[in-house]
Amino acid sequence: MHPRIEDYALIGDEQTAALVGRDGSIDWLCLPRFDSAACFARLLGDEENGHWRIAPKNAGTCTRRAYRPDTLVLDTEWETAEGTVRVSDLMPQRERAPDVVRIVEGVSGRVTVRSVLRLRFDYGAIIPWMRRSGGHRVAVAGPDSVWLRSEPAVRTWGKDFGTYAEFTVAEGERVAFVLTWHPSHEPRPRLVDPYEALRSSVTDWRRWTVRCAYDGPYRDAVMRSLITLKALTYAPTGGIVAAATTSLPEELGGVRNWDYRYCWLRDSTLTLGALLSAGYHKEAEAWRDWLLRAVAGDPGHLQIMYGVAGERRLPEFEVPWLPGFAESAPVRIGNGAVSQLQLDVYGEVLDSLWLTRRAGLSPKPHMWSLQGVLLEWLREHWRQPDEGLWEMRGGRRHFVHSKVMVWVAADRAVRTLEEHPELPGDAAGWRSLRDEVHREVCEKGYDPERNTFTQYYGSRELDAALLLIPRVGFLPPDDPRVVGTVDAVREALGHGDFLRRYDTSDSAVDGLPGEEGAFLACSFWLADALHMTGRTDEARELFEGLVGLANDVGLLAEEYDPVAGRLLGNFPQAFSHIGLVNTALALFGGDGAG
Repeated sequence: MHPRIEDYALIGDEQTAALVGRDGSIDWLCLPRFDSAACFARLLGDEENGHWRIAPKNAGTCTRRAYRPDTLVLDTEWETAEGTVRVSDLMPQRERAPDVVRIVEGVSGRVTVRSVLRLRFDYGAIIPWMRRSGGHRVAVAGPDSVWLRSEPAVRTWGKDFGTYAEFTVAEGERVAFVLTWHPSHEPRPRLVDPYEALRSSVTDWRRWTVRCAYDGPYRDAVMRSLITLKALTYAPTGGIVAAATTSLPEELGGVRNWDYRYCWLRDSTLTLGALLSAGYHKEAEAWRDWLLRAVAGDPGHLQIMYGVAGERRLPEFEVPWLPGFAESAPVRIGNGAVSQLQLDVYGEVLDSLWLTRRAGLSPKPHMWSLQGVLLEWLREHWRQPDEGLWEMRGGRRHFVHSKVMVWVAADRAVRTLEEHPELPGDAAGWRSLRDEVHREVCEKGYDPERNTFTQYYGSRELDAALLLIPRVGFLPPDDPRVVGTVDAVREALGHGDFLRRYDTSDSAVDGLPGEEGAFLACSFWLADALHMTGRTDEARELFEGLVGLANDVGLLAEEYDPVAGRLLGNFPQAFSHIGLVNTALALFGGDGAG
C-alpha cells in the first residue's frame, strides 16, 4: 500500500531536503539543491524509482517517531519480538557536499536490521554504475556520484540493482551510515563524523530555536512551523522554496500536480511578517535581500516565482516514466506559470520592502529607487487583466485581489514618503493612483446585491484571497462590505470546517479539470478575518482544527481532503506553515502577525 502524504517527515540541510516515511524509507531526495533532479523518487513511483530503507528485518511501519525537541533530527523506533531499535535521521549543515546521516541504535534486546539502497538518478530514470573503493560503495552516472559508507563497517552486497546490508545491534550498540553526493568529475569530499554530525546538528538547531520570541499557546506547533520554514530556506541565497516536492496531487488521481521547489513572490510579505514577529530578523533580512536580487531588472519582466538563486527560466515538462503519487499523473518538472502576468506580485514586493523598512532592517541604497520604478510601471499597466494569485490557466481576467494589491503598492509608496519625506517620489501622483484603484475596485469588484466582493469584475464567483482585504488595509475590518465578504466566502467556499481557494467547478476560469481539497493557507486567512471582525472565539476554534490537521511530527501539506481525511498537495508547504505562525501570533501574541 502506497504511503500517504502525512506518513512522511522532513530532514534537510538548508540547501535540499529528504522525505522519510514511517517505514524508515527515504522516498524523496534531490541533490545537490531543492530543485535538482531526485535520486530517490519512490514518492512519485515505486521502489525501482529509488529509495533507501533502513528498518528491522521483516518489519513494517514504525512503532513511533518524533523529532528531537526543537530540532530537525528525526528519531524512528520499532518495537519487535527481538527488541527495540531506533534510527536517527539527519542532514548536517554542509561545508561543501551534502550528506545524509542515518544512525541505527539498539535500545533493547538484539535486533537484526536491514538496509536497502536503490539509487536512481534523474528522477528515478538512471541506474548508476556501482563499485567498491576503500570500504565504500561508490555510485556514478553522468554528472552524479554518491559514496556510501558505514561506521563501524558492515558487509554490503549488490542484488537487483540495489545495495543491501544486514547486521544485528544490541542495546547500546550503534551503526552509522553516511551517504555523500558530489559532482562525479571532482574527488571525494572530506568524510564527516556521523556521531559528531548528530551532536552538532542538535546543538545548532537548539541554538537557533531559542531565539524564537513567541512563547504563547501552541508554541510547539509554531516552533515546528518555523523550523520547517528554516529547512525550506536555501541558505546560500536566503530564498525560501514553497515546498520540498513536485507533483504531489491536489486531487488523488487528478492532474493538478505542480512543481513547488521554487520561490514565490506572493509569499513574501506573509513570510517576512512571520519571521520578523517571531524574532528572526537575520532570516527576514536574507529573504529581503534575495527578493531584491531576484526582481532587479526591467520592471515589466517581474516574475511570480524564481529559482532558489533567482533563476528566471523554469521550463515546465512532464516525466512520463513516473506514474505519480497514487497514480496522479502527470509528474511535472518546472513550472509554466512562471511566464504569467500577475499584478498582485508588484504589491507583494512593495509591501514587503515597506515592512522591512518599518522593522528597522539594514537599508539597501538601491531599494527605494527599485520600488519607484516598479510602481511607475504599475501606474501604466494596472488596468490590464492578469492570471491572478492562483495562476489561473483559463485566460486573463480583472481579478479583484490583483487590483487590491495594486492599491497596496501605491499605498505603501505613499506611506513611505509620508514617513520619510527626504526620499524622492511623486507623492501626489501615487496618491491619485491609490484613490483611483480604490474607487474602481469598490465599483466593479463589489456586488451590492449580495454585499460581497467578487473573484473578478462582473463575476458572481468568490475567492478566498478576498479575505486579505482587511489585512492589507484596503478597508477597515468593521466595514460592512468586509463583514459581508467574510461571511459570503465562508458560506460559498466552505469545505467541511475549512475553506477552498475558489470554486473549481467552472473549468473555464482556471483551465483545469477536477477538484481540489481545502486550502490550508486560506483557512488560516479565514481565522485571521474572523478575529479581525470580532469573532475571536470562532477564529480560535478554527485555528485549533487546523493545527490538528498536522501529521504526527507537526507538518502540513498544501491542502486537506475533509471527506477522505487526508493531506493533499506538495509537502511540507511553506504557505501553510506561514499561515499557522501568523495566525497564532494574531490570536495569542498580540497584533504581531506582520
